[in-house]
Amino acid sequence: MNVKRFADILGADFYTGVPDSQLKALCNFLMEKYGIDPEHHIIAANEGNCTAIAAGYHLATGKVPVVYMQNSGEGNIINPLASLLNEKVYAIPVIFIIGWRGEPGIHDEPQHIYQGEVTVKLLEDMGVNSFIIGKETADEEVAAAMDAFRKELDEGRDVAFIIRKGALSDAPKPEYKNDNKMLREEIIRHIVNAAGEDPIVSTTGKASRELFEIREANGQEHKYDFLTVGSMGHSSSIALGVAINKPGKRIWCIDGDGAALMHMGAMAVIGANKPENLIHVVINNGAHETVGGMPTVAGSINLVKIAEACGYPHAVCAEDFETLDKELEKARNRAELSFIEVKCAIGAREDLGRPTTSASENKENFMEFLKG
Repeated sequence: MNVKRFADILGADFYTGVPDSQLKALCNFLMEKYGIDPEHHIIAANEGNCTAIAAGYHLATGKVPVVYMQNSGEGNIINPLASLLNEKVYAIPVIFIIGWRGEPGIHDEPQHIYQGEVTVKLLEDMGVNSFIIGKETADEEVAAAMDAFRKELDEGRDVAFIIRKGALSDAPKPEYKNDNKMLREEIIRHIVNAAGEDPIVSTTGKASRELFEIREANGQEHKYDFLTVGSMGHSSSIALGVAINKPGKRIWCIDGDGAALMHMGAMAVIGANKPENLIHVVINNGAHETVGGMPTVAGSINLVKIAEACGYPHAVCAEDFETLDKELEKARNRAELSFIEVKCAIGAREDLGRPTTSASENKENFMEFLKG
């Protein structure tokens, strides 16, 4: 379906969400039409965040907003759906656009399999009627579904369009870039060299894929790494849990800016607990690169000052490899919690592979290594 036609059928003039590769056509359309414009388009930190922003928009305007997201974000919207939007509470109408990763019968990565199975059921359980759009869905079918949805929206109920892979088409192709020089894969290579045989917890997306391939290229085992292939935003909390319970091991967390923003409260908890054996590295390219490159707000905020305010005793920023290597060495040799922000360019190898071990194998190998 042509993405502009889809937007015309929705008839909304405010969108907020978290980018998704399944919705890349919509995301690029919104960036081409609005860019980042608080009156029309806001990229949020997480799906609950954008649901609340949408509620505020409705309260201020009386109009119906659109929230877009990957189905992995359904968990983040359950609380505001049930206790804010629901017709038994404030009856705030929202149109959800949900990318269907892990659709049954369609091959996908392991972190999407169960989420894909329960995508429609979760919406049903929350009282949200949905309509599925695939490649073969006619414009007239979508328009008819939207006409039916308008009656529900008028009564303060929420609705959802579930988007199958490749269902939206004919999007513009904006170029996403920044002025940073270091590539993430090379940054991770430097971290791996500094970490030696220390355990590493890596974040969702291309960072974990690159870490896996670096180990392969080095001829190293994968037992040192816990690859957080799903659960975006939680790698630093996983690393905290490991660090507290393995005080004799130095734990490294390779995080991303989008992930750090998604659950930034984790930094406050880490800073308050101050594990002496944790090194938290946030690779900041100011983009949701893994799902297409749309910007995050991390390009315009100071993560170092945020870390300091959260209680990290050491927080620095590295913009070149010489500085990065020096700061990695300092962090490795001190017995205090450390935070390193690394400014990163947007881009990855086109032939970047994916882990060839299963998630359960990764977990078992990592746990066995931690016992040593």
